[in-house]
Amino acid sequence: MNHYINADISGTLIAILYLVVAFVIVFVLHKILFLFLRKQVPVSNQKLIYFVLKLFRVPSLWILYWIFFKIYSLLFLTQLPFYHFLSQINTLLIIFSIAWIAIQFTKAILFYLQSKLDVEVANNLNARRKLTQLKVFKGIVNSVIVIIAISVSLLTFPQVKALGVSLLTSAGILGIIVGFAAQKSIAMFLSGIQLAITQPISIDDVVVVEDEWGRIEEITLTYVVVKIWDERRLVLPVTYFLEKPFQNWTRNCADTTGTVFIYVDYGFPVEIIRALMPKLLNENSDWDKRFWNVQITKVTENYKEIRILLTSADASKNWDLKTKIREQLIDFINKNYPDTFAKLRIKDEHNTSSESNNATSGC
Repeated sequence: MNHYINADISGTLIAILYLVVAFVIVFVLHKILFLFLRKQVPVSNQKLIYFVLKLFRVPSLWILYWIFFKIYSLLFLTQLPFYHFLSQINTLLIIFSIAWIAIQFTKAILFYLQSKLDVEVANNLNARRKLTQLKVFKGIVNSVIVIIAISVSLLTFPQVKALGVSLLTSAGILGIIVGFAAQKSIAMFLSGIQLAITQPISIDDVVVVEDEWGRIEEITLTYVVVKIWDERRLVLPVTYFLEKPFQNWTRNCADTTGTVFIYVDYGFPVEIIRALMPKLLNENSDWDKRFWNVQITKVTENYKEIRILLTSADASKNWDLKTKIREQLIDFINKNYPDTFAKLRIKDEHNTSSESNNATSGC
């Protein structure tokens, strides 16, 4: 009896050893095949094909392992007491492997379409909008693939099948319960889809949210990442951009107009700045030569407010332009008209009364 048991154990161990050796051989052959494919890639499409090969290298190996293990188990492992368990694992592996390949295929399509979009050009509004839609819909497709894979894998268990039939009659009540429990998550998911369609924001848009200036760095189905000017990241739910007001400086185009304010005394001649501005702007590459203007926009008892309007191709250049022009104007006024900055005038009533009395006495 022990002889037969030992023979069965020995046969099982030998079968497992053969299986491991076969897996190693498949791995080596798979690696050689992919190295060969990399060498055959044409230079014109090298980046795209390299990316695709990298995506499918591991999933394709899993598929080969599954095929080999399926054949091997049918030939040599059917007599094992735990063969049914191995078969179940094998089925789950193929389901999730196919889902993995589908997700990688989605990434490959996104990479290909993204390579057709040039977001580096000056007028990249259309490209950024399409890129935003691609990224959001990629998240939708991946979510659907994962849900389908989990559902199909659960249906491979007979117990789950029976449970599903029994729950079918109460699906309406269950749907209501789940809807109430996950209403915020579902609303956020739907908001992400709405954001991709209506597009109040796009990737790389310049926005002002929560009194912070930054760029849209990432858009997902549930949240948006804003890269603040000082390298911080502001993470907001997608519902924020559908329910609350915010500033989008590049909604229709990247061109922007900036403002510089200078506060000076009434004795300062404004025409001096109007004469100086063309020279300062022509020396600055951040000015796009579209428009500039100098006006007095406010007067008080102590100063007058001079507003200078400046245009640039985008918000970053306009910020640099405003700071440079502001520095140059302050230095110019300080050097040539140092007494004309805004002053606070204080009237001395005592001295005025004394001077008035002296004048009266003198008469």
